[in-house]
Amino acid sequence: WFADSKHHQAYVNGLNAALAQQAAAMEAGDVEALVKLQPAIKFNGGGHVNHTIFWSNLCPEKDWEPPQGDLAAKIDATFGSLEALQAKLSAQTAAVQGSGWGWLGYDPASGGLVTATTANQDPLATLGLVPLLGIDVWEHAYYLQYKNVRPDYLKNVWRVVNWRNVAERLAAAQ
Repeated sequence: WFADSKHHQAYVNGLNAALAQQAAAMEAGDVEALVKLQPAIKFNGGGHVNHTIFWSNLCPEKDWEPPQGDLAAKIDATFGSLEALQAKLSAQTAAVQGSGWGWLGYDPASGGLVTATTANQDPLATLGLVPLLGIDVWEHAYYLQYKNVRPDYLKNVWRVVNWRNVAERLAAAQ
């Protein structure tokens, strides 16, 4: 279940390099260079942010517990049941073209839960949402175990979701 940590480190290294170039461009007053660096900052910064959330969202299968308390109530009120949330988010995430992420997020504007997807390493914050649960659908997340059968991975990832972590993220977001 844990993708190679070298992938995550590559995002950190890429972000650090882009931020160093950004500092030099700022010092030089080079606006064109600053603009050119934005995609690298978004991709590598997003990769770091997304994977940091992803790792904390997972737990060993033996430690899995269903959502409880406020999180469970919000899931039921918004989606009808945990199973309905899982079906909706799995379908949306399976439909991501190429690589990206499926998300359960908190919408500060409405105070509610939403599902969303993002392409590549775009963080959920780019949509104005607070990430609660991220599901990585870059092939490196599942290829060794599931080959190219993304729906099988999405069916099984739910057995290792750390709902305590998701609940902590919701409490912090509210």
